[in-house]
Amino acid sequence: MKWEGQRESDNVEDARGGGGRGGLPIGGRGLGVGGIVVALLASWAFGINPMTVLGLLDGGGGQPVQSSAPAESRPQDPAGRFVSVVLADAEDVWGAYFQRNGQQYRAPRLRLFRGSEPTACGTGESAMGPFYCPADRKVYIDLGFFDTLRERLGAPGDFAQAYVIAHEVGHHLQNLMGTTEKLDRARGRVSEREMNAMSVKLELQADCYAGVWAKLSQQGKGWLEQGDIEEALNAAAQIGDDTLQKRSRGSVVPESFTHGSSAQRTRWFRRGLDTGDLKACDTFSSAAS
Repeated sequence: MKWEGQRESDNVEDARGGGGRGGLPIGGRGLGVGGIVVALLASWAFGINPMTVLGLLDGGGGQPVQSSAPAESRPQDPAGRFVSVVLADAEDVWGAYFQRNGQQYRAPRLRLFRGSEPTACGTGESAMGPFYCPADRKVYIDLGFFDTLRERLGAPGDFAQAYVIAHEVGHHLQNLMGTTEKLDRARGRVSEREMNAMSVKLELQADCYAGVWAKLSQQGKGWLEQGDIEEALNAAAQIGDDTLQKRSRGSVVPESFTHGSSAQRTRWFRRGLDTGDLKACDTFSSAAS
């Protein structure tokens, strides 16, 4: 992925201090990698959705906590700058897409942190992986997750990381378009199993939106290199519920899925990539799977 020299977003908040580490191989190792792996695998093993833990699906779920984070600045390290470039391109892609449809895109902010971080959805933890909080419209990432993705989950590559960012921005699109709110209204009116199924559809739609971004981004910049798409597809497969459950406990419990199987995640990313159209990402249709 030819990302060096591209525009960097002004919507990145770097609360790591010390310039940051982690993420891309040239950025070094991050902190808390082992804890991220354990928590990710445990969440899928026991059918716990990290987003549910944070209360992200209900647009709040917790009281904002006063931050004691270090002073913010634009990221200067390669890993932080890479994230900033990907976010900038998402701003360009979705801004143009919304404009073509007579709408205005309101970009999210992305906050880099280490360890734990106060959010409008409660306290976020590195162990939960990257997440989006609808209440403050921010994406939160501890870049140590990218070390986990590469070293422990078998999904290396810069475009694998770009896919993760695009997926979280996909949740922001769902928030803007009212999908997250609709899901929240169903909470308490449906069974836990039905809620898990709806959570899967939400996650698969975010995967599809990431695929749409990849298609439109490549059309605009032509910055993808051989193997980049395969990196994203591999990442989607490696973080499928069935793959994570097999890795953590050796068996699969489909009714506990919250993000979708490896096959589902790769299929929906591919659908977005093939069509370049958000309308093709209706995972909530009865015919979708």
